[in-house]
Amino acid sequence: MTIEPDTKDWTWVLERPCPECGFDAPDLDRARIPQAIRDNATLWEVVLGTDDAAVRPAANVWSPLEYACHVRDVNELFAERVRLMVEQDDPQFPSWDQDVTAEEDDYGSQDPAVVGPQVTEAAEAVAATYERLDPDAWQRPGTRSNGDRFTVDTLARYHLHDLVHHAHDVSHITKRVTVASYDESAPAYVEQQEPVPASVRDVMGGFVALLSSGARVLEVGSGSGRDALELEARGVEVRRTDITPAFVRMLREAGHEADVLDPLTDDLAAPDGEPYDGVWAAASLLHVRREDLPDVMDNLASVTRSGGPLHLAVKEGDGARFSTHGRVAGPRHFTFWREPGLRALLDEAGWDVRDVRRSTGQRDETWLDVLAVRR
Repeated sequence: MTIEPDTKDWTWVLERPCPECGFDAPDLDRARIPQAIRDNATLWEVVLGTDDAAVRPAANVWSPLEYACHVRDVNELFAERVRLMVEQDDPQFPSWDQDVTAEEDDYGSQDPAVVGPQVTEAAEAVAATYERLDPDAWQRPGTRSNGDRFTVDTLARYHLHDLVHHAHDVSHITKRVTVASYDESAPAYVEQQEPVPASVRDVMGGFVALLSSGARVLEVGSGSGRDALELEARGVEVRRTDITPAFVRMLREAGHEADVLDPLTDDLAAPDGEPYDGVWAAASLLHVRREDLPDVMDNLASVTRSGGPLHLAVKEGDGARFSTHGRVAGPRHFTFWREPGLRALLDEAGWDVRDVRRSTGQRDETWLDVLAVRR
């Protein structure tokens, strides 16, 4: 089946956040655009390495390979358009039809092993193009063949939305790859787990202070079970859960009750139906896609009593990327957050933020440790 051409006008994303992928062009600091483009390329490297990269999820939906080819060509196209805007006064861009290009270049038959490096190369080239711009160049104008007018600034934001949105289109693979990486490395992860760091113990103290003795806490992303043991030592009852089957299996082998649960799609209610007294989600929900975290926080709020505390730890930054580091050998997907957006999201989901602390991780990354309570 032929793909239905996309004839929609997407320029509205320059005025308000995209409800599908969560990209917020108006609020984006343009200094972060080059790195966000590079980060986006890491996703395609991973997606193109899967066995079903060339398989369409439906007859009328592009395969991940076809999306990757499109992203490669978009990066090349926008690099050329920025060059024209810098070198010429108000140029009109040549017409480009993405659907015709996909058909003529036979995206679906290209080699994923070749396309992956091409995506990375094109992303680096256009990111460097944005980085080299003089400050006054960002306001230089250009006009699309249909009459839409842009400045370099608005073109860059429009460009980045296209990349982020197509990452959303293949996100069914990003979760699968991340879970598989944890599943394969679970024994090494548990064996090399370090003691609870002082920054986490400090945050945990504030969290437990809002609970009564014997309170029941839902832990999202129990992993090795380290934090659950520390919470129980402080008089808290913990329900251990994780999306990774291997972690749950190892927790059970260690004598703990544990459940495989996806906080986005599964029923999080306690077995007895009573609300939890709090939720502990340390370094787990940073793997959730930006557009999915509001639903996750809604789900958690629905099973937590009024006044119950929430601990949420994510990495500070912009965009999302795949990374391979530490105790997990395979690639994992990370979503980065800035404090204002995270506060707004939690507020909308029914959580009142009490405190946001910053701490430095092992690789000098900045963590946002959030303490909130259920309204």
